[in-house]
Amino acid sequence: MKNSFAPASAVPLIQPEPAQPQPGIAFPVLGAISVTHLLNDMMQSVLLAIYPVLQGRFDLSFAQVGIITLAFQFSSSLLQPFVGRFTDRRPLPYSLPVGMGFTCCGLLLLSQAWNFPLVVLAATLVGAGSSVFHPESSRVARMASAGHHGLAQSIFQVGGNIGSSIGPLLAALLIVPRGQGSVAWISLAALVGICILFGVSRWYAANLTGSRGRSSLRKTDNGLSPRQVRGAVSILLLLIFSKYFYLSGITSYFTFFLIDRFGLEIQQAQYSLFVFLVGVATGTLVGGPVGDHIGRKRVIWGSILGTAPFSLALPYVNLQWTLILVFCAGVMIASAFPAILVYAQELMPGKTGTVSGLFFGLAFGMGGIGAAALGRLADATSISFVYHVCAFLPLLGITAFFLPDMRRGRA
Repeated sequence: MKNSFAPASAVPLIQPEPAQPQPGIAFPVLGAISVTHLLNDMMQSVLLAIYPVLQGRFDLSFAQVGIITLAFQFSSSLLQPFVGRFTDRRPLPYSLPVGMGFTCCGLLLLSQAWNFPLVVLAATLVGAGSSVFHPESSRVARMASAGHHGLAQSIFQVGGNIGSSIGPLLAALLIVPRGQGSVAWISLAALVGICILFGVSRWYAANLTGSRGRSSLRKTDNGLSPRQVRGAVSILLLLIFSKYFYLSGITSYFTFFLIDRFGLEIQQAQYSLFVFLVGVATGTLVGGPVGDHIGRKRVIWGSILGTAPFSLALPYVNLQWTLILVFCAGVMIASAFPAILVYAQELMPGKTGTVSGLFFGLAFGMGGIGAAALGRLADATSISFVYHVCAFLPLLGITAFFLPDMRRGRA
């Protein structure tokens, strides 16, 4: 009888194939798109900051200034969802430097424009560059995230916050003293952005068909019905309205509020506005990774509704407490957007570009509409009354309670 127990050395062993290592967070790529986001939003804010220069150069009426804003907002806000939807179906990695090229051409044209129609065309080109940049860059951030989607969006978006705050300062230091022609120097930033984005596009194209690209493009079941998805998107749009109307009130009219209430000089008021902008950048950087850990729904409703105590107290306190409260309000309200964007991408998986274009475009649009509406309200009443009205906007954050729990749906 044969011994059925063979020596261990004689037993053939089947070695399992080694597991493929999962790609980690591509921090160099996230850093690159954050820097280019800084450059992109800086150049946009320079355009808005030089309106007084253009008004003096071409003797523009306020209606003509509004047409420039309309042209810029149309190309930068309304086109983004359509660009995003197109690239969801057919990703275009090298559209990123092309989009920045539109911005560069717009700035060069603006520096040499000799009549009003050319100024409008230049503003349209600058906006078109932004409409290409945001949806595709948001997709790159998701590809580079290795599952840490909130962290990636925070790194990407904080660059835009910093750029928006630098633009008006750059306009005051360079363009206002030197005139319209000095806008050409700002186009150098666009050239730097094009060079960086060529590298990002190569990485994007190389990873599009790999595990990173497949994970960012595939459609996964989130456990929600179409009716639940529509309801959740409606709530998110309401929260975007609340957030960006409040931000418009602070960024556009906070300096006037401080001058009116506390008698500050213009320079002192600008420094105080910078305190708020630092809070916004801090909140943007924090909101995404916190959402990765505790859930995006909690961050969304806690961020917007959590701004209410600071906003409600703001019109009644002294200058020192005003600066403290406005910093805290900036941190809280800004932490919502990375979580909102990633939550929306999870609501509609496989439509990263469409979602990013829709929400970035809506954010820009709400900001412009909010600034105009609150300005008319201030003309009809007072700047103090505007801040009493804005104080109640974060209370709309209570609607976030009705958002479905995405983690529970996936489970």
